[in-house]
Formats: sequence, structure tokens, C-alpha cells
Amino acid sequence: MRLPPFSSLVALEAAARHRSYSRAAQELFVTHGAVSQQIRKLEEELGVQLFTRRGNQMEPTATGTALAGQVSAAIATLREGVDTARRAASGPVVISTGAAFASSWLSHRLARLSADTEEPDLMLRVEDRVANLSTDGVDIALRYGTGPWPGMESARLIDDRMFPVCSPQLLASHPVATPEDLLDAPLLRHTELPWALWFRAMGVEPAELRPGLGFDSSAIMLDAAVQGLGFALARSGYAKRQLEDGRLVRPLSGEIDVETGHHFVWRGQNPKLPRILKLRDWFLKETERERSRT
Repeated sequence: MRLPPFSSLVALEAAARHRSYSRAAQELFVTHGAVSQQIRKLEEELGVQLFTRRGNQMEPTATGTALAGQVSAAIATLREGVDTARRAASGPVVISTGAAFASSWLSHRLARLSADTEEPDLMLRVEDRVANLSTDGVDIALRYGTGPWPGMESARLIDDRMFPVCSPQLLASHPVATPEDLLDAPLLRHTELPWALWFRAMGVEPAELRPGLGFDSSAIMLDAAVQGLGFALARSGYAKRQLEDGRLVRPLSGEIDVETGHHFVWRGQNPKLPRILKLRDWFLKETERERSRT
């Protein structure tokens, strides 16, 4: 069954509460005649009398009183829903990212991120776990992997390449001219970045590599490389800053592409979606500008 126009129901509720068409009109910012006409049309549609005049007041009938009460409850429910949606959309935009990406790429861009997007309320969570965008209060995840992630939207930011890096001091004391030269060099190991993968891509079948320091954190491994503790197999997105400021150098030009990369991930049903998409566009523009310089 078709419901009467919402404006007529709102006029009924206000008139019943004030017991006056005039005061209802003032509250709703319409004329007395508009309220009177809305209620008359509502009475015609429902086939019942909703008000009777008693002196200077418009008294709701029993039916009018009951219907006005239900409309009032419905308006309260709608208002609560709107307020909840407004609060959800107006809170901070929470970004989850791993420590390595935060320190090597994001940290020195934060001022520009805030200024360019004019986003006044950002919260950065640095955590080495996969945040749940539905239950953890996270709006954006800067994830490393291949994607896609079920139920999520994503945009690829940075394609990854792997290549050896070391400190300038280590390279001076341990010159490297060919990939084979690294077989006898001190190699820093990462649990997810096997040296064998790089050696085979360079046409070298590695024998059993000599023992060395191992890590499960790219950031700490690169710090060890900066200290001259060994050669590291680095992902391009993580080593860029150290290479730019000269703390690390590339001893060889050989590199390999990998399927993994950095992604901007979000939930399409998020009430903060317009703000999220604005941030996504900034990240895409920033990484595109970076690629154009290389």
C-alpha cells in the first residue's frame, strides 16, 4: 500500500504536538495555508478526520493522536540513523600501513598529503598485520601483496622490483663487478626475499650460500645494510629513500620484477567514501609522479 506524502505526515505530527496549524507552520517554515492543505489532503486520502477545532486550538482526534505518535517515533528513528551516519562519515580517516612502508615512503610525505588533500582528520596506524577493514575501525589499508582482496576495492600504487644494495663503505672494501662476486660476499637474508630467486634471474645457479644474518623485517634489514653488515636484496619501494640520500648504493644494475606490489585498499560501502577516494587519487598521483622521475 502506498504511503501518504512524507510532508503531510510531518505536518500532522507538528500540528498535533502544537495543537495549532500556525505554530506548526512556523516550525516547518511554511505558511498556515500549506499546513492546512497538507492535513486536508491527508484526511481525504485516509478517509478519516484527524483534527477538530476547539476554540483557538486544533485538537487531534483519537486517530490523529495515534497516527501523530507513530510518525513522531518514525522521525526519531530516522534522526538517529542520520546522526549515526553523519558521525561515521565525520570521524578520522584511519590508514593502516606496515612499518617498512611507513618509514621508507610515507613518513616524509605526510605534510604534503595533508596539505594537498586538505584532509583535516587523519590517523595513521603502523602495524605489521593485515587489518580488517570491516571490524578494526580502519578505512584504508596500504597493503603489500598481489591482491585482489575479497570484498575490497584496491588500486595498485607501486610495482615492485628486487635488486642488491649495500653501503658505500662495504662496496669499497668488497668490490662487486658480476653477480658471481656476491656468492662469496656477506649476504643479509630476508625470510620472504630469497637470494636464489635473484641469482637465477641473473643466470647464476647459486650453490649453498654461506651463513649470514637473517631478518623478517625489511626496514631492519635495510638498516643493517646501511651499517655495512652485508649486501641486502631490497624491494624498490623500501630502499628508495636510502638510495636517494646515498646511505645505500646499488653494486650491480641487475634487477627482477616481482608480482607483489603496494596497493591502496578500501571498502566500497564505507560512509567516508568521498574522503577515501580523494586520498586514493592523491596516492595514485604521487606514485605516478615518482615513476615519471625514474
